[in-house]
Amino acid sequence: MSDNTMNPSASKGISRRQFTAAAATGALISSAGLPFRSARAATPLKLGVLLPRSGHLALIGQACQRGAEIGLPMLRDMGYAVELMNADTESNPDSGRTQAEKLIREGAQMLMGCFDSATTLAVAGVAEQKGIPFVVNIGAEPKITEQGFKYVFRNFPSAPMLGKGGLLLYKDMFAAAGVSPKTAVLLHVNDSFGMGMLGGINALMPKLDMPFTIVETIAYDPKARDLSIEVAKAKAAKADFVMTVTRLNDAIMLVREMVKQQVETMGITSPGSPGMYDKQFFKALGKYAEFCSVNIPWFDPKQEMAQVLSKTFEKAFPEESCDLNVGFTFEAVLIAADAHKRAGSSDPQALTEALRATNIAKRVMLGGAIKFEANGQNMNLRSAVVQNLNGRPTVVLPSESAEAKLVFPMPPFKGRT
Repeated sequence: MSDNTMNPSASKGISRRQFTAAAATGALISSAGLPFRSARAATPLKLGVLLPRSGHLALIGQACQRGAEIGLPMLRDMGYAVELMNADTESNPDSGRTQAEKLIREGAQMLMGCFDSATTLAVAGVAEQKGIPFVVNIGAEPKITEQGFKYVFRNFPSAPMLGKGGLLLYKDMFAAAGVSPKTAVLLHVNDSFGMGMLGGINALMPKLDMPFTIVETIAYDPKARDLSIEVAKAKAAKADFVMTVTRLNDAIMLVREMVKQQVETMGITSPGSPGMYDKQFFKALGKYAEFCSVNIPWFDPKQEMAQVLSKTFEKAFPEESCDLNVGFTFEAVLIAADAHKRAGSSDPQALTEALRATNIAKRVMLGGAIKFEANGQNMNLRSAVVQNLNGRPTVVLPSESAEAKLVFPMPPFKGRT
């Protein structure tokens, strides 16, 4: 499915009707026990939001945009004041850099974004040059927090963190299923995120004493229009299960081609990448989207704020899924607003110091309190096994957060109803 099949108006944010629906659910906050403060900051934080709302990453960028906007009524009722200044990176690092500079000229006091790692790095360079704090919602490239940036703060796992957490969860999966595959084939995008994940997987596999070996590694362009050759190679490898590192559109093409070529496997799983939990994945593939799984940071069902955000989102967007794109982008706005409130100022240096002192225990994603190390990385993050069951992404591990039982091996494509 092309990115352009989305309603073009979606790239401009949520509609007035949807925003009103979200605001109407503000009463959920007090009923769920979240803190309510009548006092508000006199001057709102001007937060520059940089997301790929057009181009090949548009579907996910628009999901992130919904996450930025849907929680504004919640944040207002919690005493925070934020004004979003939205910009489209067009799924292009150069456009992202240009838009970041434009937002700063127009008065943005902090930046947030950008979903894809290449654009995030480009914007990080601008933030560093201009001395403007930058909160990363999603972006796994290790360099984001390994290049000595002073103004960059990431509330998302690096590729090695994703890879390690995702790989270790395979052991839990196989233990829960009582089945241990011996071989896997890995198909991955060849962009900066995919290559970062590949590097992490290759480095970690020998160290983690995994019960399986990767017998074939197949790279492809996330903008590819045809994956028949790559899937044929995967089929020829005759591995027990398929590991993937995808984006959204290529994930759809990948599974569709596996069905076409009748590639039967114990499972299609990712150690930590987007795509297979997305609503568009379900819409495009129907019954063939079932049982795919991703080992990924996800919502914490034990957190009251997560419950409130999910209810708010479902009321405003009944046709969309409230996934990690929404959750981490909401948390990025929360982090920015929290720093602004504690700083009591919109001065970039004061905001940066406040971000360094962040300590947010009540959040929506799995993990401990949101805190940043000296390099700007939040280490208190945890992954879950999220499997597509009955048309929705469902937490199946860890057991204390599980909503259903893992299905592994998955049923064959042929004969599914």
